[in-house]
Amino acid sequence: MTTTVAIDPDVLEQAAEWLMLLNASNTTDEQRRACRHWQNACPEHARAWARAELLMNKLGGLPPSLAMPVLERPSAASRRRAVLKLASVLAALPAAWLGWRVAGQQGWRAEHRTATGERRQITLADGSTIFLNTGTAIDIAYDATERLIRLRSGEIVVTTAHDTAAAARPFYVETAEGRMQALGTRFSVRQDDGRTRLAVFESAVRIEPRKMPASHFHILQAGQKTGFSAFAIDAITASERSDEAWTGGVLLVDKMPLAEFAGELTRYRRGFIHCDPAVAGLLVSGTFPLDDPDRILTMLVSTYPVRAVTRFNGYWLTLTLRT
Repeated sequence: MTTTVAIDPDVLEQAAEWLMLLNASNTTDEQRRACRHWQNACPEHARAWARAELLMNKLGGLPPSLAMPVLERPSAASRRRAVLKLASVLAALPAAWLGWRVAGQQGWRAEHRTATGERRQITLADGSTIFLNTGTAIDIAYDATERLIRLRSGEIVVTTAHDTAAAARPFYVETAEGRMQALGTRFSVRQDDGRTRLAVFESAVRIEPRKMPASHFHILQAGQKTGFSAFAIDAITASERSDEAWTGGVLLVDKMPLAEFAGELTRYRRGFIHCDPAVAGLLVSGTFPLDDPDRILTMLVSTYPVRAVTRFNGYWLTLTLRT
C-alpha cells in the first residue's frame, strides 16, 4: 500500500498565498516569476504547488468565498482566514478529497461540463482560460512535463498563459483525432463526429493527427482554420468572426443552408429539429441570440419563408415551407 508523505503546513500556507495572489486580476509578470522561483526553491515547494494546481484546475477557478479576499488588504483578517482555509484543503487533498464540494461544481470526480444551451469560462492554475460552449466536456491533466486539456465533446476557446510551474511545460489540447500544441496563443477547437475543427486567432498551433507521420504535422497560423481526421489535415482557409462569436452569446452565420443552421441550433436547444427538404437549401444570414432559442425561431420565420411546427410541447420541431 502506498502512502502520501505529509507536506509541512507552513509550506502549504505559502502555496495557498501564491495561489490566491496569482488569481488576482492585477497579478504582474514579476509576481509570476517570483512564484516560479519559490516553486523551484526545494522539492517540498514543488509538491505543494502541484496540489494547489490540481485544486485550481478541478474547480476551474477559486470559489468566491476564497477569491474575494484577494481584493482586500494583505493584512485583512478575512484574507488570512481564506488562506488558512485554502491551506487546510490542500493538506486534505490526497485523502479522497474529504468530500469537498463547491456550489455550482460537480464534485472532484466529475469533469468540467456544460449542459445544452450553457456556456461557461474557467480559469486554470497557470492563468490560462477555457471557454466551454454548449454540450461540452473536458478533462484537465497537468503534470510535471505537460499541460493537457482533453476535449471529450463540444467546443472550447482557449487562451493560454505563461506556465507558472518551475519548468515551462508545453500546452496541448487532445481530441479523438489527435493533439494540438499551443505556441503561445488563442484558438478554438470543436469535436465533431470523426473530425476536429481548429481555428487560430492569435499566434499559432501545431496540429498532430493521431495516425499521421510526424513529418506531415502542420503549424496553423493566426487567421487560419482547418479540420482534420486521425489520418489527414483538410485544406486551410481563413478563420472568421463566427468561429468565436458564440463566446459573446451570438450565433453568427452568413449564407448558411437552413439544414446546417438547424443543426447548429440543435446544439443550443433541447429537443429535435427536422428541416423539410423543400427549405433545406435556403441560405440564412444574421446574428442570433444563443440564450433565447425561441427568439431565434421567431426571427427565422419572420425573415424567411419558413414555418416552425412544434409537437410534444416543443420538443419536436419541423421547419417547413410557409405557403
